[in-house]
Amino acid sequence: MKYRQSHPVEIAAAKASISRATGYRIEAATRLPSQTRPPRGRRRPDPIESIFETEVVPLLRAAPGLRPVAVFGEMLKRHPDLSPGVRRTLERRIRAWRAVHGPEQEVIFRQTHEPGRLGLSDFTDMSGLGVTIVGMPLDHLFYHFRLPWSGFEHGHVILGGESFVALAEGLQNALWSAGGAPEQHRTDSLSAAFRNLDADARTDLTRRYEELCAHYGMTPTRNNRGVAHENGAIESAHGHLKSAVRDALLLRASADFDDLVAYRAFVDEIVARRNAAKARRIDAERAHLRPLPERRTSDFEEVAVTVTRTGGFTLRKVFYTVPSRLIGHRLRVRLYDDRLEVFVGATHLLTLPRGRGHADGRHDQVVNYRHVIHSLRRKPMALLGLVYRDKLFPRAEYRRVFETISARLGDKQACKVTVELLALAHERGCERDLAAELDRILDAGALPDPRALWALFAPDPALLPSVHVPLASLAGYEALIQDIRAGEPA
Repeated sequence: MKYRQSHPVEIAAAKASISRATGYRIEAATRLPSQTRPPRGRRRPDPIESIFETEVVPLLRAAPGLRPVAVFGEMLKRHPDLSPGVRRTLERRIRAWRAVHGPEQEVIFRQTHEPGRLGLSDFTDMSGLGVTIVGMPLDHLFYHFRLPWSGFEHGHVILGGESFVALAEGLQNALWSAGGAPEQHRTDSLSAAFRNLDADARTDLTRRYEELCAHYGMTPTRNNRGVAHENGAIESAHGHLKSAVRDALLLRASADFDDLVAYRAFVDEIVARRNAAKARRIDAERAHLRPLPERRTSDFEEVAVTVTRTGGFTLRKVFYTVPSRLIGHRLRVRLYDDRLEVFVGATHLLTLPRGRGHADGRHDQVVNYRHVIHSLRRKPMALLGLVYRDKLFPRAEYRRVFETISARLGDKQACKVTVELLALAHERGCERDLAAELDRILDAGALPDPRALWALFAPDPALLPSVHVPLASLAGYEALIQDIRAGEPA
């Protein structure tokens, strides 16, 4: 037909390599050749024709959210002779039916962000990355803050749940890292923080959250409960951040870290690299952020506890040991996400790692053997049935010693020797070196001898010689000064 525009039928047919008769036939036709072909019919019978309208459609109308795979399973139950190979056919047929007869779906409305206007916070589960600390799995969350206009991000590893303390600590770290505060701060309603709390506790948490935002001049906002895409500007960033951490772990060739500090530094470096790629846009948004206040506000909960005769206190289903001299005292405890700061009055005493109660309601213990070893040494058999015996051992080697001696010599000897070894580790400050020596002794098939080990990790501080250094008389310095003033050489 292109050649026919400038040539007669004979010449156009010759140029198109078709016969003259075919050229005249095409000239006279009113439709294209592809339109004159009859539609191809089915090559085999429709396997679901007899059940789709009579059985599948009623199921779809009764339960609009039913998955196609569930419908297919139900059809297999009703019709055992139905071939498993028709699953994809059924899924396509259901998809086509829903496109015409299905319910309306929720529409996502993408938003235009302005610089300095909005900041978002959310928590995401990172336990799927398989991170371990000295071989122990680290069950943790990640607090994630983002400025959607520039893409600025900040993250903080969280050991507990989505609590107000975790939010306050992570948010303040993010704001001071960004160098300013946005006009609004949006969260996912802090639903996890409110879980299992009574009305008074919910009101208190809401008040504290509003006070936190007011301290930085931000307006607190929340998306609707259970509607994750309203926080889409940060929800989608979770996946990208997790992928970046996963890739970095693969390049590192190990997901095991020496301690929590090393893992946090590892994640901070990844987030810093992601921010460096958007440095110009982040710098532009900083000019639109509100100035920060002179100081941070509190990012902890303060609780009063009393030390009992057991040498510790119980807080949030966790028993903590403290020095026994504090028995009977009332302490102020500042509860952070990963630690406890303990005070007597205004005096800071010590920092304890924070423990978490078990999911099934059982209590946990955070025990430092140095706090109780002086008393346990006088009553070594108390170790046998001690509630927190397993948490008392600072290293696995000490537990191995107890179990080995108990199996060979009995419980009484195991308690006595283990307590002596713990006392040795405490008094001589040789916990790690002693653990290595105990491992070597047990590997050789022998049992540790406390007397020999006390001698090995000598000298005894009480037997060290007293070194006396006489001090020079001050009168000699005065004479020296007078000689210098008189001009005589020193």
